[in-house]
Amino acid sequence: MKDGHADPSQRLYDKVADEDSVRQGFYREVAEILKTARVHAHRAANFMMVEAYWNVGKKIVEEEQSGKMRAAYGEFLIDRLSAKLREELGRGFDVTNLKRMRQFYVLFPKGAAAWHLLSWSHFKAVLRLETAEARTWYLQEAMEQNWSVRALERQVRSLYYERLLMSRGKGDEVMSEARQKAAEVATAPEDLIKDPYVLEFLGIPDAHAFRESELEQAIIDKLQAFLLELGKGFAFVARQQRIPTETKDFFIDLVFYNYLLKCFVLIDLKAGELTHQDIGQMDMYVRLYEDRHKNPGDNPTVGLILCTDKDATVVKYSVLSESKQLFASQYRLVLPTEEELRREIERERDLAVREQEERYGGIGRENRASLEAAK
Repeated sequence: MKDGHADPSQRLYDKVADEDSVRQGFYREVAEILKTARVHAHRAANFMMVEAYWNVGKKIVEEEQSGKMRAAYGEFLIDRLSAKLREELGRGFDVTNLKRMRQFYVLFPKGAAAWHLLSWSHFKAVLRLETAEARTWYLQEAMEQNWSVRALERQVRSLYYERLLMSRGKGDEVMSEARQKAAEVATAPEDLIKDPYVLEFLGIPDAHAFRESELEQAIIDKLQAFLLELGKGFAFVARQQRIPTETKDFFIDLVFYNYLLKCFVLIDLKAGELTHQDIGQMDMYVRLYEDRHKNPGDNPTVGLILCTDKDATVVKYSVLSESKQLFASQYRLVLPTEEELRREIERERDLAVREQEERYGGIGRENRASLEAAK
């Protein structure tokens, strides 16, 4: 301040701050620069990854051919190579992925430069196809039509190429249907950045955590559908509902309201074995939720803890001590039993793991191995 007057630059700053004016057009331009850079970075990483995996496959084939007992040596070679790579470079180099790299080189001996815009996941989707013509056609279409990996996988499953060959003048109808389906599973640019294959290739440790969180989300999705389909009064309220406190915000995975029991049901999914801390935390959630959301005519809130440990799935209802008699006499008649929920969670987790295995390979198999061991 000079001579009792505010600095002109400060007045201008205050005016801009008051108007909250990050101009929308300016913001969009900056955001677009960053999003475009991310996409280019992903494509560059994918290009290098595809080239590296082709070269790894080439090296494996050449090393196998130098062995005297080629078939036996090939299996031994990949097993040992996988063990050493995983120890030094991480989880993305299991035996199955190394075999894919070998197969990639064998099926594309001249390289994959013609499809330089496609990711490793695109190539993986066509490795199981029997003819070179089909593989080439799907990859070319994927590049020209800008198909996401999911779109390409859907086209392969629907036998798009084979149906076109047999269409006899109805090719336009087949193409129209295929392109509509491809549009339904388009990939958002931000999804590219979270591609676990790219994370693993770059040595970013969150790749495995990302797949684990993806698995948890799949379980929550299926549990939500299961409870709504039970027909026992469940109505969906929220996912990841925030409960603010003075020191910290908490988030509840799923919240339902049961119209038959006139009560809220809070569900929390935990990775790992059930602990006393988990039970205490759920009791806290129940008390906080009742303080903020329970209406005068509502019955006491119920907590439900789901623990998906590698050794066992544990399901436990949690009610405050003053509500235990009501839970035993009335709630048990409507709510699914802990054993019913445990079986459903294990069934849905098994399905989710298989879907993940189909999509990602190694990590899915590790999760499935844990499941089988638990059974």
